[in-house]
Amino acid sequence: MSGADGFDATILAFLRDRFPFARQRSVTRNDSLLESGIVDSLGVLELVEFLERTFGISITEEDLVPKNFDSVGRMVDLVVQKRAGRGAAE
Repeated sequence: MSGADGFDATILAFLRDRFPFARQRSVTRNDSLLESGIVDSLGVLELVEFLERTFGISITEEDLVPKNFDSVGRMVDLVVQKRAGRGAAE
C-alpha cells in the first residue's frame, strides 16, 4: 500500500466514524462530499482539525477553499503537498 493509499483509508475511516451519511453510502476517493451533503461547512472544520492532527500539517486560510475538501482524493492531494512543504495546488 502506498502512502497516498494509506491516507485514503485513514480519511475514509474518519468520515465513516464522524459523518452518518458517509456510513450510509459507499463513499469512494472521488465522490463529492460537499455536493452529496456528507460534509457541510462545520464538517469541513472537523476535517481541518483531523488532517492537521493526524498528518502533522498546518492548513492555512489560503487552503480553506471548497475544492480542497470536496473529496477524499482532494484531501489526500492537500496532505501530500503540505507534507512535501508546498501549499495547496493552485
